[in-house]
Amino acid sequence: MDAHPLKLKVRSYAAETPFIRSLVFDVEDGVVPRWQAGAHIRVALPNGGDRPYSLMALPGRPEGTLALGVLREEASSGGSQFMHALKIGDVVQASAPVNNFRLHENAAPALLFAGGIGVTPILSMAAELTARATPFRLHYSGRTQGLLAFLPHLQEICAKSLSIHYDGDESRLDIAIALGDAAASSHIYVCGPAGMIEAVRAAALAASIPADRIHYELFKAEQPFSPDRPFEVELKSSGQVVSVAAGQTIIQALQAAGLDVLYDCQRGDCGICQCGVIAGVPDHRDVILSDDEKASNKVMQICVSRAKSKRLVLDL
Repeated sequence: MDAHPLKLKVRSYAAETPFIRSLVFDVEDGVVPRWQAGAHIRVALPNGGDRPYSLMALPGRPEGTLALGVLREEASSGGSQFMHALKIGDVVQASAPVNNFRLHENAAPALLFAGGIGVTPILSMAAELTARATPFRLHYSGRTQGLLAFLPHLQEICAKSLSIHYDGDESRLDIAIALGDAAASSHIYVCGPAGMIEAVRAAALAASIPADRIHYELFKAEQPFSPDRPFEVELKSSGQVVSVAAGQTIIQALQAAGLDVLYDCQRGDCGICQCGVIAGVPDHRDVILSDDEKASNKVMQICVSRAKSKRLVLDL
């Protein structure tokens, strides 16, 4: 199956802040895919990799188009620079929409938290909740004024359901107060930096909100580029040794060797592909393991992480 079946042509773009750009695409050669708030697509990059970007329900975008928001990272593996360099008429390949961050289906109210570029899926959630006439409150937090992207769009979508917070003044987000003001049956959604997500999760759990009503997605800044080196993976169960090329993930290498592997997000944030490490030193690139778990080198996420040693022996 083609990993990037969509052909997208840049229709328009705009600088939402000095660092965040919106892009609107026409879909070439095919049907415009249906999607719901929380969905993302993976855009193919010139270096052979791809990057996930949340689809956005931007008000005023032409019918049948897809919209993305992209943060420019100065030190990155190239994805953000590529996306910020696109011009009108340029064509990119992308995956079909995938959604690991869905809104609940019932009419219970929602409490939304967004930080930085994490606002992109949250904006779409606010639009969908508004269309449903489902009660919600959105808390959008940033460092200083002028750096909050899509603010006019959110004000149009949310009206009085939007609260803006800046880290440097008296409007600073107080998560405990925000949670206390929410309805007892609310579902919690948070997307943004890892520290913000963990703070919201911890406060929600401390407030006795059930874990199945706390939903989150991490927007991780691209890591500084360092060339990937080939290495080997040995399967403990069979002793089979599989070579992982510089441009391959462990999952891709195992599949190429005819092995069936359990995985889902391929971004290092769902934990489904986690496996034990018997020997060798992983190069952890996920966003789900704690610092202590990474330091132990006893488990790893094989969808994104690689090896610092020449061989890894995995509990597979």
